[in-house]
Amino acid sequence: MTKISSKWTLFHKWMFPVFWYGGLVYFVITSVAMVPAEADLMFLIVPAFMAVIGAFVLKKLVWILADEVYDCGDTLLVRKSGREERIALSNVINVSVSSMTNPPRITLRLEKPSRLGDEIVFSPLVPAISLNPFAKNAVGEDLIVRVDRARTKRAV
Repeated sequence: MTKISSKWTLFHKWMFPVFWYGGLVYFVITSVAMVPAEADLMFLIVPAFMAVIGAFVLKKLVWILADEVYDCGDTLLVRKSGREERIALSNVINVSVSSMTNPPRITLRLEKPSRLGDEIVFSPLVPAISLNPFAKNAVGEDLIVRVDRARTKRAV
């Protein structure tokens, strides 16, 4: 059993939002304390707008990530929000690798939905330093090949 999800998932899902919203609260408190009462209302509108945009981005890109994903050969062990599910590679109909997002993501679309839904999204392991921003993700490429083999084997 090999862990194929990033160790930074906890930071992206929980620590980054704390820093983001903490920074916005700090900005609002210091702005209100230092600026006279007749100051521009933009000191409150812009942080409110940033909070809404931040919540939307976090909901769509970060909070849907699985906490941990382990490769168990013919299955993947997925842990998310205290639940654990084994996903057979033959149940995966599509593997989508998004490398130009932060964090990078792999989306597995399932033929039969699991308790975690019909898509499993996780952040894969990535090399610490990569000079090529267009390099393919090794975890994603391996999953694409193995899912294709599992589905072909099942069809025969």
